[in-house]
Amino acid sequence: FFQGCNPFAQTGRSKQQNERVSLNQQIIKEMRMRAGAENLLRATTNSKVREMVVLELSYVNSNLQLLMEHLEGLNSSVEIYQNVEETSSLPLIPLGLKETKEADFSVPFKDFILEHYSEDSSSYEDTIADLMDLRKACRTPSRNEAGIDLLSSYFSQLSFVENRFFPPSRQMGIFFTWYDSFTGVPVCQQNIALEKASMLFNIGALYTQIATRCNRQNQSGLENAIDAFQKAAGTLNHLKETFTHTPSYDMSPAMLSMLTRMMLAQAQECVFDKIALPGIKNEYFCLCRMAQEAAKVCDVYSLVYQSMIQTPVKDHVPFFWSAMAQVKTNHYRALAHYFVATALLDHELCPNDDEDKHEKALSQLYDSMPDGTSSLKILKSKDDRRHLGKAHLRKAILDHEEALRIHNLCRHVKKLDILLEILQAGHKRSLNKYSEFDSENDFVDFIEAPHIIAKTEQKAEMAVPSTSKVKVTDFFQKLGPLTLFTAKQRWTAPRGVHITPQDRDLGFTLKGDAPVQIQSLDPLSPAAIEGVKEGDYIVSIQDTDCKWLGVSEVMKILKNVGDEGVDIQVISLIENTVSSMPNKSATYCGGLPKTYSMICLATDDDKIDKTQKVTKKLSFLSWGNKNKQNTDSTISPPSA
Repeated sequence: FFQGCNPFAQTGRSKQQNERVSLNQQIIKEMRMRAGAENLLRATTNSKVREMVVLELSYVNSNLQLLMEHLEGLNSSVEIYQNVEETSSLPLIPLGLKETKEADFSVPFKDFILEHYSEDSSSYEDTIADLMDLRKACRTPSRNEAGIDLLSSYFSQLSFVENRFFPPSRQMGIFFTWYDSFTGVPVCQQNIALEKASMLFNIGALYTQIATRCNRQNQSGLENAIDAFQKAAGTLNHLKETFTHTPSYDMSPAMLSMLTRMMLAQAQECVFDKIALPGIKNEYFCLCRMAQEAAKVCDVYSLVYQSMIQTPVKDHVPFFWSAMAQVKTNHYRALAHYFVATALLDHELCPNDDEDKHEKALSQLYDSMPDGTSSLKILKSKDDRRHLGKAHLRKAILDHEEALRIHNLCRHVKKLDILLEILQAGHKRSLNKYSEFDSENDFVDFIEAPHIIAKTEQKAEMAVPSTSKVKVTDFFQKLGPLTLFTAKQRWTAPRGVHITPQDRDLGFTLKGDAPVQIQSLDPLSPAAIEGVKEGDYIVSIQDTDCKWLGVSEVMKILKNVGDEGVDIQVISLIENTVSSMPNKSATYCGGLPKTYSMICLATDDDKIDKTQKVTKKLSFLSWGNKNKQNTDSTISPPSA
C-alpha cells in the first residue's frame, strides 16, 4: 500500500515540520512543570515556598510564551510552501499538519480478537502491523494527490477499525495524542473520533499545501490551485459539521469556520489571477469587469478578517494571518477603484458607441450614482467623468497606503519581499495615473468615490471531500462481514457440532447472506440433538471458513456430505444488554481555558491512585454525544 515521504529528507517543509515536533515536546514539558508548580502552590501554606513557586511560575510562563511565539512564527512561514517559479503573485497561506505520537494497537487488538471474536490473534499480527505502518506513513504524506490518497485510505480504515474494535461499553486502552496546530498543546483521548477528526484536518491542510505549491503563472496551475483550495474548504467544513465538541481550538467550530472562509477567499483570489492571466486590456468593458472581480476578492477577505478578530479565534490565530487578510482586503479594493478610474478617465463615449451598453456597465458598478446624477450624464460629460475618476484614484491611493502601513506592522509580513514589491508597484501606478489628471486650477469640491459592487463569473465554492471516493479493503475482513462481526454485537464462542443427515436431510434450512443462518430447525433432528439452535450462524464447515459464504455456496458444500456426517461450527447471538458508556477523557487547565484533554501530561512512571476522582466536567469532550451524563475524569493513562 501507500507509503509516506522519507521523514529524514531535508526539505524546507520537512525541516519546519520537525521543528514543530520539537516545539510541541518543549511545550508539553513546560506545561508539566506549570501543572506541578500550580498544584504545589495550592497545597502549601509556607510563605517562602509560595514565593519560590510564584517565581518559578513566572519563568515557566515566560518560556511558554516564547515557545508559543516560535510556533506562531512557524505558522507564519509561508515562503517554503510557495511555488519556486512564483515571481509576481501574492503569497498564499497554507495550513501546517497536526502532529501526533505513536499509538500501539498490537496488544489491545490481539486481546480483543481472542476475547471477543474467539480467534487466534497471532494470525493477525501482520495485519495489525500493516495498520500501524499506514498510520506512521500518514505522519509524512507527500504533497500531491498520492499524499491525499494515503491520508484518505487511513481515514477510511478507521471506520472499519472503529466498528471492529471499539465497543460502546468499554475503553480499549489505546490513547490517541494529537497536538494543537496553533498552540502546540497536546490532546489525548481514548476516543477514536479524535483520530478521525485529526486525520480529516490533515487532509484539509494537505490540500492547502498542494494549492500553494501550484504554479500560478499558467492556466492549469491556477485551476489546480482553485480546485485544491475548494476541496480544502469542503474538507474543513465537513469536519466542522461531522465532529461536534472538539477538544482543541484548531478544530473548534469557530476556528474551522474561519479556516473554511480563508480557503474560499484564496480560491477566489486564484480566480482573479486566472482571469487576469492573459492580460488586462485597457478597454472600458474589460476594466469594469475586472473592477468587480477585484471587489469580490476584497469582500471575501474582509469577511475572513472579521472572522479572525472574533472571540475566541483572535486569541489563537497568528497575527501574520490577520495582517495578510487586511493587506489583501485593501490591496484588492485599491485595484477595483483603480480599474474604474482608468475606465472613466481613459475612455470617452464616442458617437459610434452603444450608449445603453456603456450606461448599463457603469450603473452595475454602484448601488447608487454619486450626487444622484444619472450614469448616462456622467458618461457624456467629460468633467463629470474626470471628477469621478479622480475620486476613485484618491480612494485607490489611500487603500494602497493602508495596505503598506499594515504590511510594516507585522515582522513576518515584512519578510515577504515579493509582497512589498507588488504593493509598492500598485501604489506607484495609482499615483502616476493621478498626476496625469491633477490640475492646480481644479477647484471643484472633492466627491467621495462610491462603493463598487462585487461580482464574479466564477464563485469559489466548497467541493466534496475525496475521502468518500477512496476505496479501501478492510484490513480485518477475515473476521467476517461487518453486518454481524462488530464490536457492538455479542455472541457465544464457536461450538463444534457433528451432524449426520437422515435420508439426505440435515433437519434445517438456511437463509440470509454471509454468514448463513439456520432456520426451520427440526427439534427431533440429529442437528438439534447435537446442540444446534434456531437462528445460529454457521461459521465453518470441516475447517472451511464460511463467514463470507452465501446460502448457495454453503448448500453446495453440505450436499456432498455422506452418511458419516460433517463437523460444523456455529455461533449464537447474545442480546446486548450493556448500555453505552460515555467516553472518558482527562482535562487539564494550567492557565488555559478548560477545553484541552491533557491526559498525556502524566508520565508512565507516575503512580496515581486510580480510585481518586476529580471534579466532574461537562461532557464537552464527548464527541457528538449530546445530552449524555457527565463522567469522572481520570488523572493519567495506565502504566505500560
